[in-house]
Amino acid sequence: MSNQPTFALLRQFEATFRNGPYIHRNSQLGNRIADYLYEDLYELGISQKFNDRVDAKSHVLNPKGVSPGIRARRGDGSFGDLIPGSKAILVPGFKVARGPTADVEVGAEVKILAKAMIKQIDRVIGDLCRQADEFHQKSAPAITVGIVGINFAEKYVSHEGDRRYPTDGKSGNLHPAQEAHEAERRLLRADDSYSEFIELGFRATNEPPYDFEWVGRAQDNYAARLVRLLRTYDSRP
Repeated sequence: MSNQPTFALLRQFEATFRNGPYIHRNSQLGNRIADYLYEDLYELGISQKFNDRVDAKSHVLNPKGVSPGIRARRGDGSFGDLIPGSKAILVPGFKVARGPTADVEVGAEVKILAKAMIKQIDRVIGDLCRQADEFHQKSAPAITVGIVGINFAEKYVSHEGDRRYPTDGKSGNLHPAQEAHEAERRLLRADDSYSEFIELGFRATNEPPYDFEWVGRAQDNYAARLVRLLRTYDSRP
């Protein structure tokens, strides 16, 4: 068992597995995790500009990642200027209000590699790179954040409805730990597409009692990236 993380995004990521089972086809899970990036940026409190804009509700989270008048693939959430005349909505438990945005100042995309990583790695990298391009299509100077969780568990069980599919360590059905390092290496191909590309190592078997453990210094790595993101934000108009 890991200690409770300081940052909201890491807590939400962990809860995704602890409150299991994790269903990899649920497209809303990435959105829910990404929402907390902006809460962490605010709570860190090192960018007066970012916090003032949040407090004034002039800049908001667009959970749908869609800007009117701009055709582009939606991301897992973006932060930008509230469209003039639109209403910013505060959601209980969040400091960053929500609403439609005219642009993208900070855009995030979340992916989780829990099993069968090498089989899907090219698709995941392609999705990540295309999403970064889409953020820049909406706003050329957008700050982009890629967040990828990589499972290092010794075994894993995926769920499809009432059916369970445990890994057995054999070809085509490898345990996560057998693939994680290679997946980590290949993901470097997406690194250059993002202002900050954050890999989060974890261990989760996705079976009762749904234990979860961070691998390495995930919290320190994430904290350092938040600081760099806010320094970049402060350097922009």
